[in-house]
This record gives sequence, C-alpha cells and structure tokens, in this order.
Amino acid sequence: MPHPPSIRTGAAALLAAALLAGCTSGSEKSEGSSTGSKTGELATQQLKWSTCPAPSVAQGGGEAPGQAWDCATMKAPLDYEKPDGETIDVALIRKKATGSDKAERIGSLVFNFGGPGASGVATLPSAAEDYGTLNERYDLVSFDPRGVGESATVDCVDDKEIDEDRASDEGPPRTAAEEQEALADNKESVAQCEKRSGKVLPYVRTTDTARDMDLMRQVLGDDKLNYFGISYGTELGGTYAHLFPKNVGRTVFDAVVNPTEGKVAKSLGQAKGFQLALDNYLKSPGPHAYPASEDISALLTRLKDEPLPTRDGRDLTYSSAFIGIAATLYSEETWQYLTQGLTEVKTAGSGNMLLLLADAYNGRDQSGRYDNSNEAGAAIRCADSSERLTIDDVKKHLPEFKQASPVFGEALAWSLVGCTDWPVKGERKTPEVSAEGAAPIVVIGNTGDPATPYEGAQKMADALGDGVGIHVTVNGEGHGTYGVNTCATKLVDRHLLDGKAPADGKTCS
Repeated sequence: MPHPPSIRTGAAALLAAALLAGCTSGSEKSEGSSTGSKTGELATQQLKWSTCPAPSVAQGGGEAPGQAWDCATMKAPLDYEKPDGETIDVALIRKKATGSDKAERIGSLVFNFGGPGASGVATLPSAAEDYGTLNERYDLVSFDPRGVGESATVDCVDDKEIDEDRASDEGPPRTAAEEQEALADNKESVAQCEKRSGKVLPYVRTTDTARDMDLMRQVLGDDKLNYFGISYGTELGGTYAHLFPKNVGRTVFDAVVNPTEGKVAKSLGQAKGFQLALDNYLKSPGPHAYPASEDISALLTRLKDEPLPTRDGRDLTYSSAFIGIAATLYSEETWQYLTQGLTEVKTAGSGNMLLLLADAYNGRDQSGRYDNSNEAGAAIRCADSSERLTIDDVKKHLPEFKQASPVFGEALAWSLVGCTDWPVKGERKTPEVSAEGAAPIVVIGNTGDPATPYEGAQKMADALGDGVGIHVTVNGEGHGTYGVNTCATKLVDRHLLDGKAPADGKTCS
C-alpha cells in the first residue's frame, strides 16, 4: 500500500499528503550486463542466514514470522560511485522453496510491495500465503529498501511530536497566514530530518535501490533477477530493467505506476482514481450514511474546525478522516470498514473506526509508536523527484483538482509542495524505464485501481519498449490483482513458473 510522503502531520502533512509512489526524468545509461553494477568486492559476500526476530518498530512491529523464515543482512555501498567506500546494511528475509524436487527450483523471486516506504521484511510473511504456489519452486525473498525499516533507517520526527501535530491539525491551509505557518512547520521538520538522517538522504534514490537489487541478485546466486513488483515496486522494477536489461528474469508488475507523469499529472490522476473508487463504493448496495461525495466532502470540511472524539482520547481530525477513508478504497473487501466508520460518525458522533484505519495506514501501533514508512517515503520521493513546486503552483492547479475530486482533490493539490526545502537535489522529473533487450515483463492494470490508475499500466508497457512490456487489463476494483482475480493469478503463475508470458493486450474480467 502506498503511503503519504509526509514527515509530519498536521497542516504540514497536508502539504505532503500524496497517497502514491514517488516519481523520479531524463535518461540514465544502462548498466545491463552479467557483471552487474559497481559493487567492488561486495558481490562475493556470503550472507549469514538465521531465524528471523520479531520486526522492529521501524519495520512495523508484530510477532516473529516463525521457523520457516530466515533473515540476513547484506552489505551495500552507501554511494555506488564509491563501491569500496562506506557501506550500509540492507535487511533481507527469505522463505526457501517448499517443493520436494530440488531440481524443479527456479531460483529466488524478489518482492517489493510498494510505498515507497514499505518494509518487505515485515510484509512478505503476512502476504506469503497468497504466493504459496510460487513458493513451491521459488525461494520467496524480500527486503527493506534503503531508508526503510532496518536498512539505513531514515528517522526524522519523534512519535510524540507526530501525535501532537495530528492533534492540532486543521486541514489544508485556508488563509495566507495558515499557508506560511504550514511552510514553516514543514521547513522545521525537514531540518530535523537533515540533522538526524542527513548522511543517507542523498543515497535513498530509486536508482540506488535498483542497484542494491542487482547486488542482491549476485549475492543470492542468481544469473537473472526474477521479480514481482507491486505499486511503487513497479517503478523500482522498471528502473532496474532500464539499468540492467540483460539481467531481467521472469518479472511481473501489478498495480502499475505511470512512469511518464510529473508530480501534477500524477497527483491529479490519483485524485480522479480515488474519486472513482469512492463513487463505485457509493453505488454499491447500501445503506450509506453519507450517500453522496458532496456529503463526505462536507463532513471533512466540518472536521477542520470540529474534530470528533474517540475512545482513546485523541480526536478524529481532517487528515485522519481523509486517510481513513482513502485507506478503505484500496480493496473492495475493505469497503465494509468505510461503511462502519461513516455510520459511526453519523449516528454516534465519534471517530473510532476512521482513526483506527488511519493509524493502521500511517504505521501507528496501539502503544503510539510509528514505523518509519512515512519518513522513508518522503526521503525517497524527494531524492527521486527534481520538481520543487510552490504555493503558487498549488493555487494554479487547485481548481482542476477540486473539479476532479470534491473529496480528495484539495489535499492532493497541496501535496505538490511536499518536497519544498528538501536538502537533497532530486534526480529527475520522471523515471527512466526503457529496457531494450530485456526479457518480457508482464504489466497488469486494474480498471478500478484508485492509487495507480489503470492508464499507467499501458504507459509503463509502452515505455519499457516493444517486446518487453506485455500489457494485461483486469476489469475489477482495488489496488492489485494477484490473489484477487483468478484469471490474472493464473497468467502470472504461468509466466513465473513456466516462462510463458500472456499475449499483449490480454483482458481478464
């Protein structure tokens, strides 16, 4: 699930409340060869696998994944221009292939679940049941991308400070004074991030993580990288394919990022996507406590000045309700929680369910501890994107955002200035994903996807190049298709297990 790129919440968070993966343009020279990227002697390191501990707070907490799982730490260059210089630790997790015939083992299948900011070490065990068929012949592998979880952790703001900011949140700025206050708050939090994590901030770009994946391929002993990327993971996978086309193995992109859009177009597309998902929810069998988008928009407006109480003593503010509502739209299966949350607001005047949903999305546990997904997501996005938009840019585009979505448009417009004052110069406007000579990559777009709108899949397939991007359409709801849509799941299994890609233009209902 993508995370908002805010380092702080409150007014400053809404300046950076985009719900999608970061965007990174220009061209970068391919490094595609069997020898991989500049890694010095690190390519020959031996991983020391051992039983996994419980995930750390930065990874999201929870229980240890069990005896079937092994964890290890890979050394990677902090700066790939200095492969023999300072190193960072990259946290890995693995579940070995379960099939009894070792000759049938294909190799490792590496996952990235999106964000940017999601811990693969924490996510893969909870999702592994969906990949049981693949696990028979693949070692399932994931990792914390640099900046995330336990890999060169980006740490910017204390938990208590985050809660205090959210408690005082009044939504997007409404006056010139509030605009300046929001910018000042954001500047202060950026300064904190630089003070606490400044050494790693220049080196958490998607291109850096793509190079980590090629080092990982070598250390795992695979000639090719077999890869399953979801959401932002498709942008990461496309970047890898561009840099290392000759090293691309059997690869699937699901819930696909549009690699051709800058910040304005991407955020506007997402406003439309979430509005479409909300409208589809409102058309579903009711009853609905708030039967129209305008009713939900009016609710959010009221929350700017009149937050609702919850049982744990914190209030449901504008941004918490906004995130709580959006979080339920990633899957048709979670629409029921939106119904519960809005019904509770309407009938009881309390915000327990929506706050619970926002907490889960923001990585806050019941003890008030936050994972670092938002902080890492902000750092990665701002290291990737060269765009530094201003309040004037927001005001210029605000009308079209509001027209695109009465519920989500305003906050997503204000997200455009999320990288203002960031201390690291962004790499490019849009990611480079052209991958001439790479093996076929299956690219799946879902027509009802709110976070990575359907059109992005065709754009990604085209950008990968003729004979590389294989576009598949799924007519359905939600963010991601594998394990949800039977047709898509079967064709992915066939590609990853048998090496047989579907026909370009295939449609699944």
